[in-house]
Amino acid sequence: MKTILLKGEMRSEVGSRTAKELRKEGKVPCVMYADGKPGIHFAIYQADFKNLVYTHNVYKVKLDLDGNMHSAILQDMQFHPVSEAIIHADFMEVAEGKKVIMEIPINVVGNSPGVRAGGKLVKKINRLKVRGLLADMPDYIDVSIDTLEIGQSAKVKDVTADKIEILDSPANAILSVKTTRALMQAAAEEKASTGKKK
Repeated sequence: MKTILLKGEMRSEVGSRTAKELRKEGKVPCVMYADGKPGIHFAIYQADFKNLVYTHNVYKVKLDLDGNMHSAILQDMQFHPVSEAIIHADFMEVAEGKKVIMEIPINVVGNSPGVRAGGKLVKKINRLKVRGLLADMPDYIDVSIDTLEIGQSAKVKDVTADKIEILDSPANAILSVKTTRALMQAAAEEKASTGKKK
């Protein structure tokens, strides 16, 4: 998994007034949590989140807080309801050898016979929730559609991932091949014409 570097400025004061002032300066108030430790408060420029948040990819985060380096993952974000600007971010510091829970994007591979026959591939899940060591987290998880006919779906239980545990329900459908309106119409017309011949 790729790593992205973010530089943060430590915050000596917390509270809504300070947070409002930071946002006026184009910064996002942030907190980093770690097991058994109080949260570390800091701020990151709003623009620096662009490559971390507005992407399909998932990244490990290397946080530079006034020269002190931390390994972390982005855990939660709050957005302004109107402008959709980031107004707060939570990070989780990750210790080496400790398992974390992340959502990893899926990558569709293969060629579905159902799609070749005119069906439509419908994606129901974009990411899978997994648990594992940060070092073992992949950039994406492959989901094969090689055997999918029209009306069939690829489920969580059909996916294999090395060194990580998939937490989603095994019965959940990740994607499926649906019949299209054109196919249904063609089948109806064929049935009608067959009936007339009789």
